[in-house]
Amino acid sequence: MPGQDQQSAFDDDPISARILRILERRGRIPNQQLAAEVGLSPSACLRRVQDLERRGAILGYRAVIAPAARAAGFTAYVTIGLARHTNEAQRAFERACLSAPQVRECHNITGSVEYLLRVEVRDLESYRRFHTEVLGAFPQIATITTHVVMSSPKDDRA
Repeated sequence: MPGQDQQSAFDDDPISARILRILERRGRIPNQQLAAEVGLSPSACLRRVQDLERRGAILGYRAVIAPAARAAGFTAYVTIGLARHTNEAQRAFERACLSAPQVRECHNITGSVEYLLRVEVRDLESYRRFHTEVLGAFPQIATITTHVVMSSPKDDRA
């Protein structure tokens, strides 16, 4: 139902669900503090986290780097329509995205286009070069539509 929270695989285990919510926002929280927040002993909390890792609920831990520290002050979402709708064309495009550091996310989507990219570069001129030299060099692309990010009032990745 729209507006309701997405059901978690751990709804029957509220402690694990709470651990996941806390770690999602504060991945570097010390185990002792995490244990206190969820009401477990440190050893029981550590076992629970290790079980979540083993079961694939926690895929990893990472640092969220500020775009300015990566010299990425310009963000755009780009939709890509392919001229040919073949597995070969899709795989080739996806390989090109994997090798382009400017492409921070690449999603194969439904609708009138095949892909949605999040692109981060230094500035508009850097984006123009990426658009021309990277995207423009890919022969299977039929359409490119760029949506420039003006601000991000909410971004759960940070």
